[in-house]
Amino acid sequence: MIGIAAAWIFVLLLGGGLALDRILTNTVTTSFDDQLEYVLTAMISSAEIGPDGEVFFNRPLGDQRFLEPNSGLYWQISGAGHSDFTSRSLWDRALRIETDHSDAQPHIYNSDQFSDDELRIIEQSIYLPGSKVRWRFMVAQSRDAMDLQIRQLRQTLTYSFALLALGLIILAGLQTLYGLWPLRKVREAIQAMRTGRMDRVRDPMPIEVMPMVEELNALLEHNEKQAEEARRHAGNLAHALKTPLTVVMNSATARADDLADTVIREAAVMRRQVDHHLARARAVGRRGQALARANVWESAQAVERAVVRLYPHVRCDLDGSKTASVAIERQDLEEMLGNLVENAGKYGGGSVFVTIDPKGSADPKLVDIWIEDDGTGIPEIERTRIFDRGARLDTGKPGTGLGLAIVRDVAEIYGGLVELDESEDLGGLLVRLRLPRAG
Repeated sequence: MIGIAAAWIFVLLLGGGLALDRILTNTVTTSFDDQLEYVLTAMISSAEIGPDGEVFFNRPLGDQRFLEPNSGLYWQISGAGHSDFTSRSLWDRALRIETDHSDAQPHIYNSDQFSDDELRIIEQSIYLPGSKVRWRFMVAQSRDAMDLQIRQLRQTLTYSFALLALGLIILAGLQTLYGLWPLRKVREAIQAMRTGRMDRVRDPMPIEVMPMVEELNALLEHNEKQAEEARRHAGNLAHALKTPLTVVMNSATARADDLADTVIREAAVMRRQVDHHLARARAVGRRGQALARANVWESAQAVERAVVRLYPHVRCDLDGSKTASVAIERQDLEEMLGNLVENAGKYGGGSVFVTIDPKGSADPKLVDIWIEDDGTGIPEIERTRIFDRGARLDTGKPGTGLGLAIVRDVAEIYGGLVELDESEDLGGLLVRLRLPRAG
């Protein structure tokens, strides 16, 4: 940042310095030329033609340098067929006359005709009253004074702009260090959090840094929630596996006759518990993926094909939106739909109806998925308890009572919910699964 600021300052000051140098140089040169033109005008107004046809001044020019040899200020009047009329300051020299042009207006140019002195010359050709000769009036002055003044101005500009650039670069550096100083405080806060002395960035920060600090604190809170969920899942899994392991160990210790059946039964329970907690762990891990999305119709079709093969007597119908998408990984969506549709097929009377995003949904940010069956339903008093792990109302059919618990847990992890009600069309159970809409 300091390097970019220094480069930009250099470019701006260089451009500004060159422009100012040109303006000041032109001003000095114009002032110098105005003085020469003033002398030229005075010469023309004082010039007359004598009886012998030669030009002369009816009054002397006021500048004494015209009387000092090689003073650096000269004048000369030249005409065809006449001797040059020159100032005493020229002494034994004369100004070179360019014969290839004639100037009706004042013409100013530089000349190096004197090897030891560069001249600035102004000339004009006019006809004097009483003469048919075209006289060329010339005033010349050494450029030394003008060049010295220009050099002094450039030197002053260079020093001034160099000091200005140095000051601006130092200011930019201090501003950058001051502006980025809060990041040092953030780094120190992160170090304190890493060593356990702090849990959040709590020091007040400038408004430009606060969005980053808020995002950092939100990330820390998210990670803490994930860690807490992971610890809770591990504890729940350990608790869930403890009872089946105890049953198997007791049976093995007692050398029970049904040890093989007990091991198979309890192993199935443990496998279902592991599947349940793995599903939760996968959902927690994928929850932070902002690009997760799944088409509900495609997932429902895949689940329908699997359930129909598993329960050939079940008829499963789909209706609703074919384009509705949810912000959930497809594997998690199909696991939830699979549990719900499988339960409807297992405990219903043979008809399952799935409606995707029906019209009149309560919240446009959520996609409603209705799963209805024609079974006996679930009494209203039991609809809350049925979501508990291991809770089962029909113990005559195989299962572990974890399906609805998995659906509830995964839906809540993604910010959704699941509700139970009575189906008006089929008379059985209506499950409303509401999941966040993608996009």
